[in-house]
Amino acid sequence: MKRRVVITGIGALTPLGNSVSESWESAIAGKSGIGPITKFDSSAFKSRIAGEVKNFDPLQFVDKQEARRLDNFILYAVAASEMAMNDAALKITPEISGRTGVIIGSAIGGLATMESETKLLFESGPRKISPFAVPSILANLGSGFVSIRFGAKGPINCAVTACAAGTSAIGDAYKTIAYGDADIMITGGVEAAITPLAVAGFCAMRALSTRNDEPLKASRPFDQGRDGFVIGEGCGILILEELSFAQARDARIYAELVGYGCSSDAFHMAAPPPGHEGAVRSMHAAIKDAGLNPSDIDYINAHGTSTPLNDLYETQAIKSLFGAHAKKLMISSTKSMTGHMLGGTGGVEAIFSVKAIEEGIIPPTVNLENPDAECNLDYIPNVARKANINIAMSNSFGFGGVNAVLVFKKYSL
Repeated sequence: MKRRVVITGIGALTPLGNSVSESWESAIAGKSGIGPITKFDSSAFKSRIAGEVKNFDPLQFVDKQEARRLDNFILYAVAASEMAMNDAALKITPEISGRTGVIIGSAIGGLATMESETKLLFESGPRKISPFAVPSILANLGSGFVSIRFGAKGPINCAVTACAAGTSAIGDAYKTIAYGDADIMITGGVEAAITPLAVAGFCAMRALSTRNDEPLKASRPFDQGRDGFVIGEGCGILILEELSFAQARDARIYAELVGYGCSSDAFHMAAPPPGHEGAVRSMHAAIKDAGLNPSDIDYINAHGTSTPLNDLYETQAIKSLFGAHAKKLMISSTKSMTGHMLGGTGGVEAIFSVKAIEEGIIPPTVNLENPDAECNLDYIPNVARKANINIAMSNSFGFGGVNAVLVFKKYSL
């Protein structure tokens, strides 16, 4: 019998702000965090825009040595985890350390460090490589460093499932608690891959928007003028606890995590299949895991990347699974404001889903000015909407055909 799992703390760094409150307020206001790339000279690139984390000061969270040695993806994970732990008013004592775990997903890990150290290797030789290079590159070091930081000695892992990594991590953490292997999990997703190689690679795939002269309008999910996603970065961390454990310490509960579904398209390394049958199966699995029916879902935070095929096929998948209820669903893509944070997306969008339940308001899909005729559902265009949300779903789909879906429910005894 599954144990109940609740969310007691949240922390985030996003292109919209360096905290959950800043990011959420910007999202509800329909503000975009997308602008020209500042992390490197992008003048030779077809896409020169991104959703960057701005004015981040790692010294608020680590000392000078760690700030110099660690890749930004690790620093983001530490910062968001500390925010979430503080929000949960949680301290890991020796008595509970063995029942506290960490699963933080990342699609790429320390790509900026990999690029800089590779350049150093070929320009100056092997003796110039930092002894901290490999620990800053490995994707699991987000989880590893957070576990060291807080003394979490329970289950540890790292989901590396491309753009679904954050959602996969949260789903795995949920099951770790639900089936008795831990009482507390620090979980979410992180990415810091606005680098020359990543941007050049996605440009070569023709995956990125080239609306360089209008960065605020470049990410436009479900709009007929969409021309690709905007790369972003950030981190979203949730503290999950077994219900009775949270109750025993009188923790504040944001919402309950009740379902997780995962599937593979087994179709193509990057493109979704027509109709997105894999997405249908993952959404169905999450709803079944939650013990619900499709008609119980009120809101979907869509994957909604602003690419021509993804938005169309996700719409088709929703129609296929939900039938007539699809027209009643409220759906939005917060990537319209953050850009696509790759492995960090699932963590941040899970937080947005939880906040929508808590506050009874849905962030909009901005830049939805001329809806695609085949994307004809209720995508909350341009302006946030007040609504009583009992159950929310968060979708994440990634390269390799991975589909991961979470279902959150308003908490009640």
